[in-house]
Parts: sequence; C-alpha cells; structure tokens
Amino acid sequence: MRHNKGKKGKRTSPLSMAVQQRDRNVMEMVRSAVALKRVMLAYQPVVQAKNHKRVAFYEGLIRVMDETGRIIPARQFINQIEEVELGRQIDCRALEMGLASLAEESGLRLSINMSARSIGYREWMDVLNDGLRRNPTIGERLILEITETSALTVPELVCSFMDDLQSRGISFALDDFGAGFTSLRHFKDFYFDILKIDGQFVRNIHQDPDNQVLVKALTGIGRQFEMFTVAEGVETAADADFLTAIGVDCLQGYHFAPPTIRAPWRAQNEQRSA
Repeated sequence: MRHNKGKKGKRTSPLSMAVQQRDRNVMEMVRSAVALKRVMLAYQPVVQAKNHKRVAFYEGLIRVMDETGRIIPARQFINQIEEVELGRQIDCRALEMGLASLAEESGLRLSINMSARSIGYREWMDVLNDGLRRNPTIGERLILEITETSALTVPELVCSFMDDLQSRGISFALDDFGAGFTSLRHFKDFYFDILKIDGQFVRNIHQDPDNQVLVKALTGIGRQFEMFTVAEGVETAADADFLTAIGVDCLQGYHFAPPTIRAPWRAQNEQRSA
C-alpha cells in the first residue's frame, strides 16, 4: 500500500538530507575560518620540463584551518562555496596573500586561483589595485588561474576582464583544461597565456594510449595558440619523461613536490643565511 505524501510533494531522502547537512557544515567551517583569519596559501612549484630543478613559477593554493587545527585543501570546500559570496571572500583572501608573497620576494612568480564569478566583485578589484599601487613590479609576476568550467560561465566577461588586466602586465592561465572540452568554440577569443592540462589526462599517461592521444591534442592546441603548456598531476618519473618527450613546457605534481604552507623561497633564504 502506497503512503500519501500529501501536498508537500516528495519527501527528502535521508541521503539528500545528509548531503545538505554536510554542505551546511562545510559552509560554516569556511565562514568561521575567514572570520578568524585561519586562511593560508600552500605553495607548489611548476617546474621546467627539460630541467626539473628550475621552477618556472609557484601556484598558491588556498587552504583553511578548521576548529581542530586541521589544514583543509580547497577541493574539500570549493564546490560548496563557488556560487555564493563566501566564494568571493575566499578569492579575495587568496589574492591578498598572493600579492603579499610577491611583494616579499622580488624574484617570485606566483599564480593565484580565482573564479570568473569574482570578476566585478568590488573588494577583489580593490585588493588587486591596492597591491599594484604599493608595488608596480607585482603585475608582471602575477598569474591568475581561471578554470575552464568557470571561464565558460561568462565567456564575454572573462575576455574583457583579461584584456584589461593583461594590459597591466598580468598573465592568465586556463586551469584544468580538457575538463570542459565543449568550450573550443570560445577558445580563440580567450587569449590565455598559459594552458594547464587537467591531471585526469596526465596520470599514468606513459602507459595509457587514450590519455596519450588526448594530451598530445591538448598540447597541440596550446602550441597553435602560442600558450605555455603545463601538465598538472604528474606523479611519476615515467609520466614526466613522456610529457617532456611530447613537448609539454612545464610539469606540476607530487612527483616534484607537494603543496606546502611554508613558503619554499623563505626556506631557501634561511639556508643561504645559515
């Protein structure tokens, strides 16, 4: 016998309720971290494919600390906050800390992630303009990373935003390229400086024929449009060797170094002065 669910329609399933509660908990954790300034960057090197000892630039990856002191990576909260103002606040804090690092270390080149939804967010632009006023050299050393999926939400706005900031010396990287492959019709309009190939196509590439074909195609696209190519998620020497052989410019992943909240250049400076 079927139970009458009444005028309110279908009941919320236990799984759906659990997901909603999890998302609320994540949002509260991030909101608390922002309010209490428990937000930091973790730095991961992007190395030259032909010389792994040479760092082309570092990526600054946002992290938050929960109430127990655990460091939480962005992948555990970014989807829940992407579409709300809290996501814009996180982008502001990431940019703020990235600009501070660039001001601290004159030889540093650093990429910072942002959502296309932060374009036009006044506080984000104020943070950028303030940093550039304080130190005009920062613009030429700053790279802004926008994911392919995010860029596709407002492609026309992204294009005009990039054009404006590139005129001020700032570079742009298209992050996670290949994850939203339907964007090729917009591709010629974006003028990204750097193309970062999504790690799902990179892992185990030395023995995965499908990934080999895909990454060769993605690398060819980058070369055609005069973009610097970076393979993300490199975890083994065999994968690194294959990527170098097919002409990828730079490599990033745990094979070279995990992200660390201790700025690598500070450690290097301390070693020199010891």
